[in-house]
Amino acid sequence: MTEQKLNIEIISIVDFPQGSPLPYSVLDATHTNAAYPEKNLEIRGGGYGSDAAAHPSNANQFYVLTDRGPNADFDGIVGKGKQFLVPNYTPSIGLFELQADGKIIKVKEILLKDSNGNPISGLPNPRAFGGTNEVPYDINGQPMTVNPDLPFDEVTNPIKSDINGLDPEGLAALKDGSFWISDEYGPHLVHYDADGVEIARINPFAHDERNNVIINGKQVLLPAEFTKRRANRGMEALTIMPDQTTLVGIMESSMDNPDKSGRGSSLVRIVTINLVSGKIEQYLYRLDAAEHVASGIVAINEHEFYLIEHDRKFPLQDKSAKKLIYKVDISQATDIETIISADNPHIIQQDHTFGLTIDGQTLEKLIAENEASWQLLEKLAIKPVKKTLVVDVLATLDYPHDKLEGLWLRQDGSLGLLNDDDFALTDTEIINATSTVEQKYLDKDKTIEDANRLYLVMPTA
Repeated sequence: MTEQKLNIEIISIVDFPQGSPLPYSVLDATHTNAAYPEKNLEIRGGGYGSDAAAHPSNANQFYVLTDRGPNADFDGIVGKGKQFLVPNYTPSIGLFELQADGKIIKVKEILLKDSNGNPISGLPNPRAFGGTNEVPYDINGQPMTVNPDLPFDEVTNPIKSDINGLDPEGLAALKDGSFWISDEYGPHLVHYDADGVEIARINPFAHDERNNVIINGKQVLLPAEFTKRRANRGMEALTIMPDQTTLVGIMESSMDNPDKSGRGSSLVRIVTINLVSGKIEQYLYRLDAAEHVASGIVAINEHEFYLIEHDRKFPLQDKSAKKLIYKVDISQATDIETIISADNPHIIQQDHTFGLTIDGQTLEKLIAENEASWQLLEKLAIKPVKKTLVVDVLATLDYPHDKLEGLWLRQDGSLGLLNDDDFALTDTEIINATSTVEQKYLDKDKTIEDANRLYLVMPTA
């Protein structure tokens, strides 16, 4: 009886010590810590910071998501790419529980697997399925190739890619025990069962046979313009509405739409996918600044959401850092999927590749060239979502991290915030085709190591 009571009794935010660490294991400790060469780099089997989601029935349990694994920028013999420091790493979902004394325990880990039950990797996708020609390098700085026992050859032994590789960033936990995950590669939306086996997929690639969500005889696909996502800036956050019918995702940054000229825009896209009707809707979100990112979203009801916007700065290193939680309302915003091509007086067209265009320009390029174009969109009756600040994190909490990505909406209305510690490592520079990797530190003096932590806060509205 007591155990059942603990499962439904919500631990009060008042009694919870802010910033409780998540437990972790050590994946590798054989590399040198570039910040302190006399010490080894501790690559931690945490990395649980890409996103968070409430357990559907246990008020004190929450799911968290890793990304593609420990990696560092690397410029090798085949060009720029990523060095995968634990090449056989499999992205996973962790289930954690917040205890009455504020401690956090790990309940279980769910490895992500393909539809045949084989563990997936975090390696980049082929070009045709969302790859960006990102070169994967191994721990020795050599290109990862199709045949790892032979040297790289562009024809006979090309660079390795993984059609099932995923860089997970968004997590929605469903009441039936399954999960939807969004990623930064395709972007892909992948449905996993309770054991982590892929059962469905939605992406923008009509030729991908894994796109098996068919509703009313029609294949459900993400809009084609989502293929224009920036490398490592794909669909950063995902949630599902309380009625379990509709997925809602948001891109991290402005897309390379039509090309890198759209990159300086403050416009990011929210997409909704109704899993019953198959209907796709798209809404525009305006970042406070183009360099900000959207990194977490959770549904409050069918039209309101909490959303993380931040700047990736370390508060202990830069006093201008911003970590913000907004309440977002899409009820009065314009679904740009419904806009019909017109010429009144601006030419408005729905392009099959670039999405909605105004006077021949993509929305991203329009805003990148002139921030005042938001007013033009308003005049054309294209309204972005409404946003209201509900938590200024740095004014409320002692939060020292650069990345704020996990958002757990608790049953008492409070929010659990989780940082992404990047497996406790970071890359500082590349010298003579060798990456310089060190422990991830929060302060300029490199004395405070980053780690996954959970913070609780109550939104103001």
